[in-house]
Amino acid sequence: MSSESISENQPVKSSDLSSVMVVLLKGVLYQDNDSIKWAALLNLQHQVRDYVAVLGLELTLDEAEGYAFLRTKSEDMESDESDEPPPRLIARRQLSFPVSLLLALLRKKLAEFDASGGETRLVLSKENIAELIRLFLPDSSNEAKLMDQIDRHINKVVELGFLRRLKSKESYAVGSSRQSNFEVSRIIKAFVDAQWLAEFDQKLSEYQQQLKSNNDE
Repeated sequence: MSSESISENQPVKSSDLSSVMVVLLKGVLYQDNDSIKWAALLNLQHQVRDYVAVLGLELTLDEAEGYAFLRTKSEDMESDESDEPPPRLIARRQLSFPVSLLLALLRKKLAEFDASGGETRLVLSKENIAELIRLFLPDSSNEAKLMDQIDRHINKVVELGFLRRLKSKESYAVGSSRQSNFEVSRIIKAFVDAQWLAEFDQKLSEYQQQLKSNNDE
C-alpha cells in the first residue's frame, strides 16, 4: 500500500490515528517496516502534530529517508523564568565519549557513502567499524580487551537504533561474507547534524591532543 493510495479527502479514522500514535510514542516508525502505518501517518500528519504539541513534543518526519519519530519540542521563544518547565516524555540520554565518537564517525562515513552515489544502504562489518574507532582509542597491548570494549560500544549504538545488526542472508559488506555486519540507519542524519559534528570535532581535537600527551609521557 503506497502513500499515494490514500486520498487527502478520505475520512480520518480514530483507530488509524491511535495506531500511528502508539508506534510513535514507542519509538521510530519506518516506512520499510510498516508501509500501512506509514501511509496513514502521511495522511494524518497534521492531526499528529496537533496532538503531540499538547504533550510538548514535535513530529520529525523525513519522507525521502522513510522515517518518523517524536522529539521534545524546541523552545524558540524565551519563557518566563518563573514558569515551570513541562515534564519530559522523551528522556535525554547521556552518551559516553566512545559512543558519541562512534556516532560521529558513522555519520561521516554515511556522508562519504552518499557522496559516492552508489548503493542506498551502507553496510559495514564489525571489523570495518572497529577500524574506524580504534584510531581514536588509547593504545592497548591487550587486543582481546580492546575488541570487547569496541563490541560494547557497537552494541550501545545498536540499542540506540543507529546501527541494525544484519542476518547472515542480508550481509553483503565488501569482503565480509561470514562475519557480523551492520547497516547504518539513515535516521542518524536527524540526530547528528552539521553543528553537532562541528562541536564534536573540536572536542575530538582536544581529546587527541590529550591522548598524544599521555602517550608521550
